Amino acid sequence: MQYHTFGKTGWEVSVLGFGAMRLPVIDGQQNKIDEPEAIRMIHHAFDNGVNYIDTAYMYHGGESEKVVGKALKGGYREKVRVATKLPPRNVEKPEDADRILNEQLQKLDVDKIDFYLFHGLNKDGWEIVKKFNLIKWAEKQIAAGKIGGIGFSFHDQYDLFKEIIDSYDNWVLAQVQYNFMDWHEQAGQKGVKYAAAHGVPIVVMEPLRGGLLAKEPPRPVADMWATADRHQEPVEWAFQWLWSQPEVTLTLSGMSTFDQLEQNLKLANNAKLHSMSAAELELIDKIRGAYQSLRPVKCTSCKYCLPCPSGVDIPSVFQIYDDAMMYQDVRLGQFRYNVPFGINQDMRADKCTECLECLEKCPNSIEIPKWLKKAHEDLYMKDPPRPR
Repeated sequence: MQYHTFGKTGWEVSVLGFGAMRLPVIDGQQNKIDEPEAIRMIHHAFDNGVNYIDTAYMYHGGESEKVVGKALKGGYREKVRVATKLPPRNVEKPEDADRILNEQLQKLDVDKIDFYLFHGLNKDGWEIVKKFNLIKWAEKQIAAGKIGGIGFSFHDQYDLFKEIIDSYDNWVLAQVQYNFMDWHEQAGQKGVKYAAAHGVPIVVMEPLRGGLLAKEPPRPVADMWATADRHQEPVEWAFQWLWSQPEVTLTLSGMSTFDQLEQNLKLANNAKLHSMSAAELELIDKIRGAYQSLRPVKCTSCKYCLPCPSGVDIPSVFQIYDDAMMYQDVRLGQFRYNVPFGINQDMRADKCTECLECLEKCPNSIEIPKWLKKAHEDLYMKDPPRPR
């Protein structure tokens, strides 16, 4: 296993961390974890050098922390660092934070959580953190010995990311969605470099974009991969792109099967840190372009079309549709479009009245009403499928 120094702590962390958001489940039900298999996988990861596990209050319907706690028994707790998260949207009054933390300590069955993160910060979540002064609250928990350090995971734009980094001098980590396709999305590479320059370790989530970069690529992408000087599976290219960046401290992977775990352990053991050549980086750029050429709408999410008079969330609809077509995974697109926690049904494409106001605003001359109709035809399902 390869290791990096974890920021100012001096602790050596494995380059691969275990993400406990996609544990194996029974009958596709996310709140019914296959505990024996999940614990077997977690133990195998720990036995093979992984020393960081990430979970959260909401994962697997609140069951993930319980299973992680069981996996920490038998001497494993002393070998690894544990991260979990406080969801700001669940804090409606100051005492909610105490209640949630104490519940998490009980679920994990530990006296102390090593890294405690504010979960999925966006503008609204950050306002809650500030409203209830949750950083000061978390510092009190450090003093009480309940947590070791404060971090955050992030889902918004660079300017907010920079504001959060600048707001506190003792962030122990920043967790961001980052992969070779999303390198300019959300915090992006700019945010990764900014955090690292300020001594904040970067923990990467979604290195394979929810598994989309691991599946068999579309023909134009496969043809481009075939031009590489050396053969690697797409999974290895994706991880190696991250491990070649000195700003990236740790890469999390949510693994659902033992085979996925074995493959990722092998890659982490053989990782070539900070070594991707200029030619290989150029190939990654071409791969990115090959994927993006498959997007039918090519919406840039500039949001000039908003607000829509009918309330349609035009950029989100097009993001889901473009992703479904680009990665040739309509099933996942249908899931994201139809599930209750996806797009609000009052903001879906079928609410378009073809008033044509958006056509006057779109700088890219996208035929928005036409594509909204097409997206809804392809994505809407009365009974959405479960993700694979």
